[in-house]
Amino acid sequence: MLSINIKDLTTLELQNYLNHAVAPRPICLASTIDKAGNVNLSPFSFFNVFSINPPICVFSPSRRVRDNTTKHTLDNILEVPECVINIVNYNMVQQVSLSSVEYGKGINEFIKSGLTPIASHLVKPPRVAESTVQLECVVNEVISLGKNAGAGNLILAEIKLIHISESILGADGKIDQTKTDQVARLGGDWYCRVTRDNLFKVAKPNVKIGIGVDALPHAIRNSRILTGNNLGQLGNLELIPADEAIETYAQVPEIKDLLDATIGDSNTRELQLHLKAKQLLDEGRVEEAFMVLLIGD
Repeated sequence: MLSINIKDLTTLELQNYLNHAVAPRPICLASTIDKAGNVNLSPFSFFNVFSINPPICVFSPSRRVRDNTTKHTLDNILEVPECVINIVNYNMVQQVSLSSVEYGKGINEFIKSGLTPIASHLVKPPRVAESTVQLECVVNEVISLGKNAGAGNLILAEIKLIHISESILGADGKIDQTKTDQVARLGGDWYCRVTRDNLFKVAKPNVKIGIGVDALPHAIRNSRILTGNNLGQLGNLELIPADEAIETYAQVPEIKDLLDATIGDSNTRELQLHLKAKQLLDEGRVEEAFMVLLIGD
């Protein structure tokens, strides 16, 4: 493994490594305004939600690595401590990228990018109509992380009003993740897109206590077939299946056929049972997979 001492890197080299490694990063398309009424629009991928009560988003307009100057977004917020965080989706990503161009002070990136401004309800900066989620925020604090080129400036923005397009809501009135088509920032020119095809679910840890990987039998922990992810699924179960349940499951025709076909060949039986268990785990049938594995234990 490559190990790099930070002191041996230039700021630009460090930025390149970190932007590629710490990814994907959600994108905050921030609209701000100065005292004279000049609107600015700019994207930031040093961004996330950090608190629910109060609801706080944090993003960071870093000092430019090239010449150590500050960005208009930061300058505006220091004058008018309000902003709108517009969440970026695929249909607007090219215009969002265009809004990151370093236009001069007073140039309206809404006009340059072709994105549509709409009036906010509680704050002065406008929202972006093309964004399906818009967060009207007041800025509680700005924390400077340094004066050197590349130093961040943490904008602690408290969400006061949320606007959500009905187009991304499900029948339950909540956001349907499969409809958001969000994009995220990677390193260099790379982005990624959240689509139905590349989404997957991970079962939340039990509200009770999972048994943990360390509680799995040795043969399962050291399986040649199961991955670390598979072991994590098994370790998330609250209880090891009971002997009666295992005996019953062993009579399922598909499992019984497998056992009958491997009588007298313990190595093949273990391999086939682990392959079957992995299939079940990949389908999210975790308890069944555990029983299959314990049949051969």
